[in-house]
Amino acid sequence: MAGHQSIFIVIWEYRVRVEKRSAFEEIYSASGAWAELFRKGAGYIGTELMHSTEYPEQYITIDRWETKADYESFLSQWKNEYETLDTQCEGLTEQESCLGRFASKLS
Repeated sequence: MAGHQSIFIVIWEYRVRVEKRSAFEEIYSASGAWAELFRKGAGYIGTELMHSTEYPEQYITIDRWETKADYESFLSQWKNEYETLDTQCEGLTEQESCLGRFASKLS
């Protein structure tokens, strides 16, 4: 359809260690280390960090890309840097899981 643009979204959920919340928020924020790495990829739109109002240790991130292909290309091209940063962040969380990858239509 003319005038419609699709967007690709990846959502992660985290249970953050209480004593590491500040460091986690800094690294996973819209201006943090993850977003800085993602900006190297074509088609990256932005990241949102959301915090639960009910459970202080629960967070989600929403990463937006123009297309699934852009996201997959980023993962391929920046695999080593992604894995290095992921390893550096392991001690911040008790649990993390990908809630899904979603395609959306914007009007």
